[in-house]
Amino acid sequence: MAFGSRAAGSGKHRGSSRLSRKTAGYAGIAALATTGVVGTLAAPAFAADSHGGPSVEDTGALNAVVVADGLQDDIEVQAATQQTAAESVAAQAQAEADAKTRASEAKRMAEAKEKAEKEAAEKAAKEEARKRANTFVAPVDGSYVSTQYGAGGGMWSSGSHTGIDFHADEGTSVHAVGSGTIVEAGWGGAYGNNVVIRHNDGTYTQYGHLLSLNVSVGESVTAGQQIGLSGSTGNSSGPHLHFEARTGATYGTDINPLAYLRQHGVGI
Repeated sequence: MAFGSRAAGSGKHRGSSRLSRKTAGYAGIAALATTGVVGTLAAPAFAADSHGGPSVEDTGALNAVVVADGLQDDIEVQAATQQTAAESVAAQAQAEADAKTRASEAKRMAEAKEKAEKEAAEKAAKEEARKRANTFVAPVDGSYVSTQYGAGGGMWSSGSHTGIDFHADEGTSVHAVGSGTIVEAGWGGAYGNNVVIRHNDGTYTQYGHLLSLNVSVGESVTAGQQIGLSGSTGNSSGPHLHFEARTGATYGTDINPLAYLRQHGVGI
């Protein structure tokens, strides 16, 4: 009886200490009971009680609480592990989302830069085209005026010079003074082989006594483009370029060609 009494006393003391440290463990008893664990653990204790044995209190609810304590620890560890895993997954998802955002922003910026560069290039090309369209040059490089506009004499059917003559040896390159469209290219009577250009501002220029032509009617030309070679065809006393400026395409609409070139920025 003394042995049984000590065992019972010892069992009560241990059970009380366990309960005071892990009261939450009792919650696990209910779960264990639903699976038959408590019943299984408690069965020997009940059997001992029925025979008056000394181990009733030591093998009953106390052992169930010990098992519940261990299960509670496992649950807590599992919950912590699951939380860590969830946080890792969330962090990875956030990192992927951030990477996609950065990639999208980088793509947007690259596209914006490409668009800006393209627009700048198009603007520069248009500006260059505008400048070319409004740029004028001398019809013969490095030359000078050998006969002035309005000079009199029997060489001209009108009694005066309707243009200016540029000194040029035979075969010298003759250029369009500005951008425009060829409206005449061929034989022009007293002018010999000649070219007439209608310019973008509505004015016309004529190039006479040419040896040969490099353009045809309807062709577009730009300032400085070669349109033929100087010669002495038609009513001419020798190789040179006869140059006229006009307000219309026909004879008799001439204006001072030297003043015309200077008004268009040509330094002669």
